[in-house]
Amino acid sequence: MDPKTMPVNKRVQLLVEALDGAEKTNEALSNCDDAESMMDVLLGASEKMDLGLTKDDLMTTPPIRDWIWYKNGGAILRVGDGVPRYQQDKNSDNLLYVGGGLLIALLFIVGMLTGF
Repeated sequence: MDPKTMPVNKRVQLLVEALDGAEKTNEALSNCDDAESMMDVLLGASEKMDLGLTKDDLMTTPPIRDWIWYKNGGAILRVGDGVPRYQQDKNSDNLLYVGGGLLIALLFIVGMLTGF
């Protein structure tokens, strides 16, 4: 079956499955400075697999859509000690770190006020 005749979701799923264990491609993705360079790597992988995916397909279809969103802006809120877990977090200036204890206390208070 020609992959280009498959629905976009199925073609993206095939791409994601192919990326699992693709050491060179994963290394290239992790070394990308921004979402645009990440998109170039993903489109190249799609082309090699003859999936016919477009930039718009990748920008609107999960999970790749979510990877690109994360690479563009990083996490809005991170819980923990302020040590970034992912390499791309090191370059993000807009992270808000909240200590785990503070977040748990806030969630407890909100839960008490709402009756949970």
